[in-house]
Amino acid sequence: MILSKSFTQISALAFGTALLFACEQKATVSEEAPAEPIDETYAVQSEKLLFNVDTLYTEFENPWGMTWLSDGTMLVTEKRGEILVFKNDQFTGEKIQGLPEVSTKGQGGLLDIQAHPNYGENGWIYISYAKPVTEEESSTAIMRFRLDGYNAVDQEELTQSQPATKGGNHYGSRIVFDNDGYLFYSSGDRFNPAMNAQELTNSHGKIHRIHDDGRIPEDNPFVDSPGAIPTIWSYGSRNPQGLYFDKENNRLWESEHGPMGGDELNLIEKGKNYGWPVISYGKNYDGTTLTEITEKEGMEQPVTYYVPSIATAGITMVTSDKYPAWKGDILIGALAKMHINRVDMDGDKALSQEIMLQDIGRVRQVKESPDGYLYAVTEGTGLMVKIIPIR
Repeated sequence: MILSKSFTQISALAFGTALLFACEQKATVSEEAPAEPIDETYAVQSEKLLFNVDTLYTEFENPWGMTWLSDGTMLVTEKRGEILVFKNDQFTGEKIQGLPEVSTKGQGGLLDIQAHPNYGENGWIYISYAKPVTEEESSTAIMRFRLDGYNAVDQEELTQSQPATKGGNHYGSRIVFDNDGYLFYSSGDRFNPAMNAQELTNSHGKIHRIHDDGRIPEDNPFVDSPGAIPTIWSYGSRNPQGLYFDKENNRLWESEHGPMGGDELNLIEKGKNYGWPVISYGKNYDGTTLTEITEKEGMEQPVTYYVPSIATAGITMVTSDKYPAWKGDILIGALAKMHINRVDMDGDKALSQEIMLQDIGRVRQVKESPDGYLYAVTEGTGLMVKIIPIR
């Protein structure tokens, strides 16, 4: 990690009485009028890239997911059950109306959001949320809807993790699409009992795969296993709050929360067991031993892991040419440690790591926009920021 003088300045401004707005310079390049130089006064020097931080919004409470529509509109979920509408990097003041009721107990609420890859043709938007099933029980649910103005219409629930359980923890809940249009979503182990993640007869502690209309693919790995939940793609995860599909290499990446230590970055593959809670690099929250083993035959090892925990949240891979020094690297939002963690990747191998934007807030999600810029949303500080590369 590099703590430059400029980084110290940006931190002081961002979390004092004023926030830094290091705006992107939008000069027109021509032979007669050369581009206006970018103001580097408060630029951040990372290990491989100098960049500015453009603070676009400062009033989030618990932002969770973000997606872009084909016309450039950006939608951001708030856990309390709202979807905020942004255009041209500015909040319009509009929110989507008519959304389903959500359970906001504990970690529950309105969670991820993802536009269909062919949104321009079919108009579908997908959300994950904690669905109240009874007064005490809730479940991770996936539904889709279309927009009529700012109203959510044509609502269809596609799947729901089974069984519904008490408590408000470990919903997982990220949504991604692959190259073939399949939808993957993560479902946490619901915390108690942790062994849920090892049992194929429930949905918890798993990555699931469905068609975009909720149908179950015939080639899912456990579709013919007696008693197994047929949507399961992989199992043995604790609370996967990060999911990313690498379209160029056809790889599914996942990040998950460990207990006290043992957060993981995993390469998810069909039918594989990722070990929780049989193997782990973490401990119980009271410091006692969770498990004596970190490896076991038939269980996958993480690509990298974190001790102590950084509280891994949303993830993305840098694919944009705007960040050549980071291209192919994975960025992970850190909740507890309040930074963006850059994992220097060599294909599917993790090399070094870099801590960036320390103390910016609890980074819930980091994502690359269709036009190639990186955005992040934070809890605590309530920010949406855009990373503007300089060199």
